[in-house]
Amino acid sequence: MLVVAVATLGATAMAPSAAQADDEEQPTTRELLEQCDNGTDKCVFHPSGAPVDSMGEPHQVGDSAFNCTKDLQRSTVGWSDTTGETNTVGVSMSAEYGFTELFKVTITASYEHSWQSSHTEEQQTNVEVKPGEVGWITREAAMEEVNGTYEMHFEDKFYGHHIWYVPFTAKGPKADAPSTKTQHTRKMTKKEKKEHCG
Repeated sequence: MLVVAVATLGATAMAPSAAQADDEEQPTTRELLEQCDNGTDKCVFHPSGAPVDSMGEPHQVGDSAFNCTKDLQRSTVGWSDTTGETNTVGVSMSAEYGFTELFKVTITASYEHSWQSSHTEEQQTNVEVKPGEVGWITREAAMEEVNGTYEMHFEDKFYGHHIWYVPFTAKGPKADAPSTKTQHTRKMTKKEKKEHCG
């Protein structure tokens, strides 16, 4: 008899019922995915749709620029910022596992662009700072999220089942997409004036 199981683990984990827990131990998502092409007869990644675009969280890049003069100043802030990826199992998709290679090949074949595990951007950005104020730059990276399911077939039962379906989500920097840079200013606090202006 063919036995099929759906893994409800990772970010959308659902605790097994008492009966399930008594019947059999459940593998982790990572334990399952590490069997892809390393113990499976078949391992396929099925994207649930096109990648979803979004912008990452805004965060400061480079140093703050303090204007201790009586004149408006244009400061040039040099910065370098690296954006990484996140996924259901917390393993970099650049690692050499069967499931990571399959994921990257599937994305390239399905959407005609490669998956990026990380991207570094370097730039010099100008910010105009009024007297007695501090200026800084924030950056939001362009991101894409892929959702899908790994279908895994085993000749011998793996944790009691011949077939497993493993939900998977990965989010990483979008290739060749521009990030958003924003200039900010505000009045310096008394502490900042003392520390930076003497």
